Amino acid sequence: MSVKQEYATTVKKRTGMIQDEVKTSKRLQRMDACPFCSIHAGDILDENEYAFAVRDRCPVSEGHTLIITRRHVDDYFQLSKEERDGALALLEKMKKTIDREFNPDGYNIGMNIGEAAGQKIFHVHIHLIPRTKGASGVPRGSVKGVIRHMMSY
Repeated sequence: MSVKQEYATTVKKRTGMIQDEVKTSKRLQRMDACPFCSIHAGDILDENEYAFAVRDRCPVSEGHTLIITRRHVDDYFQLSKEERDGALALLEKMKKTIDREFNPDGYNIGMNIGEAAGQKIFHVHIHLIPRTKGASGVPRGSVKGVIRHMMSY
């Protein structure tokens, strides 16, 4: 390998290392500012090894609950199988709790993944939203609402 090629390889490696450091720094800044990384223990409704549940601070309906992963990652697709299974097990457990407490007629379950999908807090969380017939008129929050021409509001 020539000196020129060796130099180019070294620069490329160093540039990659700097880019990795910048990405790590940005991720750590997001974690420092993440409201889900500093939830007060007294606000936790239930938990398991991989996730915990809290009431949403801006609820769509009474009982609106968030299932939040313990590990800070941006989106669902970055979770391990064990983390996904743990979050979903807690989701099902909280559904039973909400059934007892609020007796809803139905549920919306949702996740926003990425800014384009409306994600505001970049830490995996699942919305469990109980619904009651007639509580908000015509149920307009269906999954079709993400398709602009199918929205009725």
